[in-house]
Amino acid sequence: MAHYVIMGCGRVGVSLAHTLEDSGHTVAIIDQDDRAFRRLRRTFGGRKVTGIGFDRDTMRQAGIEDAYAFAAVSSGDNSNILATRVARETFHVPHVVARIYDPGRAEIYQRLGIPTVAAVRWSADQVLRRILPEAGIAGDFRDASGRLVLTEVDLDPAWLGQPLSAIEKAAPVRVAYVTRFGEGMLPSASTSYQEGDTVHVMMSLDDSGDVSRILAAPPAKEGL
Repeated sequence: MAHYVIMGCGRVGVSLAHTLEDSGHTVAIIDQDDRAFRRLRRTFGGRKVTGIGFDRDTMRQAGIEDAYAFAAVSSGDNSNILATRVARETFHVPHVVARIYDPGRAEIYQRLGIPTVAAVRWSADQVLRRILPEAGIAGDFRDASGRLVLTEVDLDPAWLGQPLSAIEKAAPVRVAYVTRFGEGMLPSASTSYQEGDTVHVMMSLDDSGDVSRILAAPPAKEGL
């Protein structure tokens, strides 16, 4: 069990609060308008703190000093960034994230070491990844040079039951992790591709076309 502090009791904040509480964690949610707490379900057992999210006293009321993570998801970019910096730099919260509506500003803050989620860009990328043939180009992460990308890959159904190591042998990729039943897992040497898995690989952007072609086809039979 861990303690989480959320700033912003809008739809995203409420969803986070309910999910974390359902997972057995303690939650405190901060909002300037106490009417916002009406969005929470009646059975919500966490703390509801009325105040400015980046105010130190308000954050202390929410238990920031014991928090494992802090999420700033209010409607204001500046407030979210300021609150995140206070949580990290003043209270030394190990895990922080700020939601930012302006994608350009989000990239700047990311380079400064402030973890952000750009709401519009994130949604757009998630949709594009599933409808464009060059799905791997967007990716979840790129290195500083822009040449390496971490992304999901689509595999032909014939890969079911095959060890993930076979994917690495067939295509110029490294399997980074697998999402199974909604949870990420690091594959071992014996991990096989199962129905419903989402495979995330690291690869060179230059190889994206070859990777898509190879993995969209059945695995080659040994000896052929």
